[in-house]
Amino acid sequence: MHSNSDWPELIRKAVTEAEAVLLGQLPVLQEQATRNHEKVLKAFQEECVATYHLHGTTGYGLGDSGREVLDRVVARILGTESAIVRGQFVSGTHAIAAALFGVLRPGDHVISVSGTPYDTLEEVIGLRGEGQGSLMDFGVTYDSIPLDTQAKLQYPLISESITDKTRMLIVQRSRGYAWRNSLMISQLKELVDYIRKNHPHLIIFVDNCYGELVEALEPGDIGVDLMAGSLIKNLGGSIAPTGGYVAGRSDLVKLAAQRLTAPGIGEHVGSTLEWQRLFYQGLFFSPLTVSESLKGAVFSAAFWRALGFEVHPEPEMPRTDLIQAVKLGSREKMIAFCQGLQKGSPVDSHVLPIPSGMPGYEDEIIMAGGTFIQGATSEFSADGPLREPYIAYQQGGISHTYVQLGNILAALKLWQLGLLS
Repeated sequence: MHSNSDWPELIRKAVTEAEAVLLGQLPVLQEQATRNHEKVLKAFQEECVATYHLHGTTGYGLGDSGREVLDRVVARILGTESAIVRGQFVSGTHAIAAALFGVLRPGDHVISVSGTPYDTLEEVIGLRGEGQGSLMDFGVTYDSIPLDTQAKLQYPLISESITDKTRMLIVQRSRGYAWRNSLMISQLKELVDYIRKNHPHLIIFVDNCYGELVEALEPGDIGVDLMAGSLIKNLGGSIAPTGGYVAGRSDLVKLAAQRLTAPGIGEHVGSTLEWQRLFYQGLFFSPLTVSESLKGAVFSAAFWRALGFEVHPEPEMPRTDLIQAVKLGSREKMIAFCQGLQKGSPVDSHVLPIPSGMPGYEDEIIMAGGTFIQGATSEFSADGPLREPYIAYQQGGISHTYVQLGNILAALKLWQLGLLS
């Protein structure tokens, strides 16, 4: 992208440096994208996706072959026995909650082995809020084990925390709203191998949000029992208008389906309406949008580092999710960052993001990103809680060029307010 002569020199230099860093990373990113394009195409072909599968159903959705084939396509992509892909999931948090409530029973003990989970899951578990039907309300006990100072799983503490009541370990693959490394597939495989050897009865559940099609392998490929995620993130390819998925062992996926609908109904119903084709098409596009998002994230990391800000991960680091964190350091800078980035949106570019409360979050949240699908982080957005040290978390990007433009506009906003020097 060519520099604009109206930009201040420090922004022009940062763009040049970031583009050079991205250029150096392109061979690795493209190799991974090619593998995932091939994997997705093969899954479509092996399940013989046909034109009639693209048409939705109404009412109960009985005998919906398109829904059933899509489930199998996603299971192949994620390396699992089974999957349910449903527009009735309103978010990734909903899909995760269905999986947890579907499998866990009163008296069970669950351990989050990657630290405190993402904010919206705190109320699902029962760490915040009262009388809302959380896991704790239903008699499920909970413990959390933080990652160590190197953002690695602490196996001795995990083993010490396991009791005869422990049923499940929860792993959040992505960093969420935390300044830490996300967990690579290789780290998840170490956990699976360790648990299979030492505690083979435990169920390993992975919050897979933001992680699909970033690496060569998925959690199902390395033996994870159950996972869940959102379709307005990676696998929706910026086209799916809603929805989420649960994938894993067939018996566990069935339990999650019973929770989503009702016992005895499970995965056999659920109309697909007008979104059936969009789910298929978005899934097919997803390796491309994930690849573009990763290119945008590398540019963002290099760009803000060149401007003197701390970033995580660094642009040269291997990635396992789409999230790029930028530490702004002050409330004023974080608000300016999001307001500038908003100007790079195709929708609501004239809107001014302001901090506000949101359901499921403890702190005020500021969100930037005018998307065609409301809240679709596959398209490109940035958000974060208004708390120290004021970190903005970018995710997604239909086109890495749009990501570049958004970040440049964010930097210009800071410069115009005298917050960049």
